[in-house]
Amino acid sequence: MRSMLLRWLLLPVLLTGFALSGAHAQLSIEITGGGANRIPIALVPFAGEAALPAPLSAVVRADLERSGLFRGIELPPINPLPTEATNVNFGDWRARLADALVQGSVSIRPDGRYEARFRLYDVVKQAPLGGVAFTFGRDQARTAAHRISDFVYEKLTGERGVFSTKIAYVVKRGSRYELQIADADGANEQAMLISEEPIISPAWSPDGRSLAYVSFQQKKPIVYVQSIEVARQTVVANFKGSNSAPAWSPDGKRIAVSLSREGGSQLFLINPDGSGVRRLTSSSGIDTEPRYSPDGQWIYFTSDRGGSAQIYRIPAEGGEAQRVTFEGSYNVSPRISPDGKNLAFVTRNGARFQAALMDLATRQVQLLTDSDKDESPSFSPNGRMILLATVINGRGVLSAVSADGRVRQRLSIAAGDVREPAWGPYLQ
Repeated sequence: MRSMLLRWLLLPVLLTGFALSGAHAQLSIEITGGGANRIPIALVPFAGEAALPAPLSAVVRADLERSGLFRGIELPPINPLPTEATNVNFGDWRARLADALVQGSVSIRPDGRYEARFRLYDVVKQAPLGGVAFTFGRDQARTAAHRISDFVYEKLTGERGVFSTKIAYVVKRGSRYELQIADADGANEQAMLISEEPIISPAWSPDGRSLAYVSFQQKKPIVYVQSIEVARQTVVANFKGSNSAPAWSPDGKRIAVSLSREGGSQLFLINPDGSGVRRLTSSSGIDTEPRYSPDGQWIYFTSDRGGSAQIYRIPAEGGEAQRVTFEGSYNVSPRISPDGKNLAFVTRNGARFQAALMDLATRQVQLLTDSDKDESPSFSPNGRMILLATVINGRGVLSAVSADGRVRQRLSIAAGDVREPAWGPYLQ
């Protein structure tokens, strides 16, 4: 069983051996399953948005449809286009079967920047739900659209949207490995690190300004922290043996890592600058893949100390470990939902490795996917979606599934394989 756990932990490295095209392309998203009872919403093209590289209304529609909670209504050509100041004929929009309506405009300011104004309406109640004005540069059109999407999503669902957040993932192009950052919809990708050696386990800092990750650029696994704005690496853990699996504490002051510097792989706590190393676990097994609970009180981790790969938790300040998973002989990669109520992980189901979700109060477990080789689940900041890596038709892709399993998406790069996803936090 120890060898099985080791095979699983090395799987991200082994899978990066897929050949990739050298062509540069962003992630494309395909919705493979939609939720029921989606809200029909009319997104009227914004007056003046044709001057932008990305039409705001089209990006907003794609964002909302991708959530699985909304269905954009097809509209006939409208001339002239209404704006946020145009009076709304609610009867006309009800006849088009719209429950909600967004209309707005884009104008150029004297300083050369753009201003987008919009209003959101509840068509059923014939009432305005509010509106906002955003100012942005020409190259920030998609960012402005994501902010509009977040506003609409929150007003209509009561929960915070995640369209303005970022994701990180690893791509292998030829012999090169790239640690990429992109918008939640896969656009605006940029390479944070390019290396001839594998890169694994990216983990966002709580403020979204830094990434911890493991790089083999020195021919061994070393944990680094790198600022998003500044391309400068800080070595966090470069001890004898393996240094792996970084995970930030909720306050950003500590990083949990798995180190083998004192023998077998065990959990340690360390400061982001590499100081203050303290051992957390002492077992005869392999302890790895730590993840803090949102309140910072617990660290969940994978261990084979009981004879098979299972998920445990231990007080963040140290103490006795408690086993969390009992169903099945192989459960790894724990991730706690932002509200602390659910645990996502990867379980072996027959010959399949599938993402699962456990209700921590009832211990009920639900399989979320029907794929064969899931890995690295990562919650969205609002807890509604889970991003993960999987293999489809022999190719590595990212996929996303809602926490109830109803909404599914696939994110892929043409002629390429991607791995190691991590969904970033709300930006502070």
